[in-house]
Amino acid sequence: MTTMRWRTLLAAGALALGLSGCVGVYKGTGVSINSSTRLDDTPRIAVLSAFQPELTLLLARLQGPAKHSVNGVEFTTGTLEGKPVVLFLSGISMTNATMNTQLVLNRFRITHIVFSGIAGGVNPKLHVGDVTVPAQWGQYLEVLMARETAPGRYSKPPFIKDATFPNFGMMHPRPVEVRSAAKPEIERKFWFEADPKMLEVARSIRNVDLANCSAGKCLPRKPQLVVGGNGVSGQAFMDNKAYREYTFKTFQANVLDMETAAVGMVAYSNGVPYIAFRSLSDLAGGGDGDGENEMGTFMGIAADNSAKVMLAFLAAWK
Repeated sequence: MTTMRWRTLLAAGALALGLSGCVGVYKGTGVSINSSTRLDDTPRIAVLSAFQPELTLLLARLQGPAKHSVNGVEFTTGTLEGKPVVLFLSGISMTNATMNTQLVLNRFRITHIVFSGIAGGVNPKLHVGDVTVPAQWGQYLEVLMARETAPGRYSKPPFIKDATFPNFGMMHPRPVEVRSAAKPEIERKFWFEADPKMLEVARSIRNVDLANCSAGKCLPRKPQLVVGGNGVSGQAFMDNKAYREYTFKTFQANVLDMETAAVGMVAYSNGVPYIAFRSLSDLAGGGDGDGENEMGTFMGIAADNSAKVMLAFLAAWK
């Protein structure tokens, strides 16, 4: 082999070695950190909410807090009801929830995932302030936007076979593609089931004092806890009566939000059990008359009610 050939191979090898040393490394504030580095080795339950008001009560109850920051996300470790946890905000909507749920799994030893937050009511039998713990969650805004072939008539492309739910105008819901360690081949899946053991514990919860008044604003009835049924999530704030009615009829959903089904998908892909506690802050467009959305009025009640039930769950969890 010629000297020039040897030099070329050596240079290529050095370049490959240098590049491999850079994989998974990022720089921030002058410190290099490998992206696979664990921040904490204690087995913990990941407890997350979408935005700050949902996490306020939980942070106030946290014992022995210690803070970590990755990619601008603040993780706070400690104990809640005697259980080792890490609290953090997923951020609002599906992409943030997906990205930051995977981030906590990469950086901590997570045994279970628990979501606590507010949501919009879909089932007309539920009321603002109620806390729901669905048995499964689906991504109801993963849709085909069908072609309008005549006024008010929409046709699906013949090669799309999985849009089997009833449509809402041009919108035809579909399952999502997902892979996991247990099933490495791509599968299409709509419902992501909450962990049965966690649901069993949630069903055992009794005598949580759910608030119906806050800052001088009171609900007309005492909120209740509802365990089971369906929830749906999508990347839109939904405040439309007609679409709410369609969502209930099509998916038999009790509640909808903008994050939980994404968290459920990440949990499924990683083989980590999850459950979500969601309290109704509004009725997703189903309120009486033409009044404004009630989220701003009852958000505090709903956030604290969800957190109270979640704390009762942690206290009962073995």
